[in-house]
Formats: sequence, structure tokens, C-alpha cells
Amino acid sequence: MTAGADFLAQIVAEKRRQVAEARRSVSPAQLEARCAQVPPPRDLAAALRAAAGDGRVPVIAEVKLASPARGELGSREERPPAGLARLYAAGGAAAVSVLTDGRFFGGSLEDLAAVRAAVPLPVLRKDFLVDEYQVLEARAAGADAVLLIVAALGEEELARLYRAATALGMGALVEVHTAGELERALALGAPLLAVNNRNLHTLEVDLGTTERLAPLVPSDRLVVSASGLRGPREVRRAWQAGARAVLVGEALVTSPDPAGEVAALCRALREAD
Repeated sequence: MTAGADFLAQIVAEKRRQVAEARRSVSPAQLEARCAQVPPPRDLAAALRAAAGDGRVPVIAEVKLASPARGELGSREERPPAGLARLYAAGGAAAVSVLTDGRFFGGSLEDLAAVRAAVPLPVLRKDFLVDEYQVLEARAAGADAVLLIVAALGEEELARLYRAATALGMGALVEVHTAGELERALALGAPLLAVNNRNLHTLEVDLGTTERLAPLVPSDRLVVSASGLRGPREVRRAWQAGARAVLVGEALVTSPDPAGEVAALCRALREAD
């Protein structure tokens, strides 16, 4: 990331360039043909609700090998994405998120495909989606759901990507960071909302974001709190604000015991520090 630059603006511009390049190599029609050959999508919303029904905090455990804020987080050789996902599943994760951005996060669609083949859980493609082409890419790689970041998309773009995901039978986790973005997400009708505690323009994290926004969400929507959740204490704080699932990445990837760490998060409401 360029010093002083708006991270979100920088990465969105890069994504638009990447999509234009990818289209020259693989056509949308070719991706559609691949989509017809992958197994049907697994239901992300149902998996989160089932975990809650079992008395667990629903955890979306993330495979992330690097970040713009912290650099490299782990070794691909020591912790291959599929192996990391198996540890998450063993710990009781409800779903797995795979960061597929290569330039800033060290991921790929191949990582997602490997994770999807390795675990029986729903797999979320986490990336900066700006075009329906990327939704097709996600489904062709086996993704069960995609992340849609309201701050990265215009009103019509957001609606188009949401329709593209649902048309393929996929879930959509719609991410917000402000009250204005939340209004747009609610108007979309999305049942799954992610409150990102990280400001994607500055990369600063504030857990108060979930506390401000989650109470504004109707009870028929499910709120996922994301970013800045280091352990059970932060999970309880997000839950008290109204979140009913959490997405955790760095704390798991950098842990010597990812399975145990996931299990501790799942038990967060039953055990005090």
C-alpha cells in the first residue's frame, strides 16, 4: 500500500484492472461452464444458525496469509490453506473464509478451491468484488458465498453483484462500516450483514463500530462482526452489541493452535476469562 493512500480506492482500482485482464484469458461463458461442473453451494446462513442452535458462537474462520497492515502472517509451506481449514473445522468453525486477493493478502482462487475440497463447511470468497465476473470466478472455484463490500460499490453495482450471487445459488455477506452503508445493505434485502470494525480507507480498527451499528439491524437479519476480534473477550463484546456470528482471521492464522483457538471462540459465551 502506498504511504498515505486510501487503501480501498487503491485496491478497487487494481481489481478493475485485474478483471479486465482476466476477461482476456477466460471468458464469462467459460466460467459459466465451469460453474455447472462444481458441487451445489452450501448454505452459509443455515450453517451459522445451526452453530448457534448447538450452543456455539458461530465462527467464520479465515485463511489469510498476509495483510497490508502486518505483512506476512504465516508460511504457506508450514500452514497450507487446506490444512489450516481442516484445523478450523476440527475446532468447530461454522464456515471458512478464504482471502483470494494475491497482491495485498497473498491468496488465490486456487487456495479457495483447495479449502472447498478439504472441509465440509461453507466457504466464503473474501475479496474486493467490483464486477459480476468475479462472482462467476468464485462459483467456478467452488465458493458457496461471496463478500460484497458496500463501500467499494455504487448502488447499481451492489445490486447487480448481489443478484449475480443469488442467481448462482450462492450466499452474499454484505459488509458495512457506517450507518449510511448499513441503510444501503438493508435496502438490498440481504439476510447476512458483516460489520467491519476496520476502516478500509485508513485500515484503523475500532470495535465500537459493531456496538454502533449492530443495534440498528432488524432482528430478522444476522450480523457478523469482523476485524479486531483477538479472543473470547472481544467476541463477547460483539455479541452483547447484537452480533450473532464473528469472522476471525489474524488471531487464528498466527496462533500455534488454530483448532484450540477456534474452539475457545466458539465457547466464548460459556466461559469467562
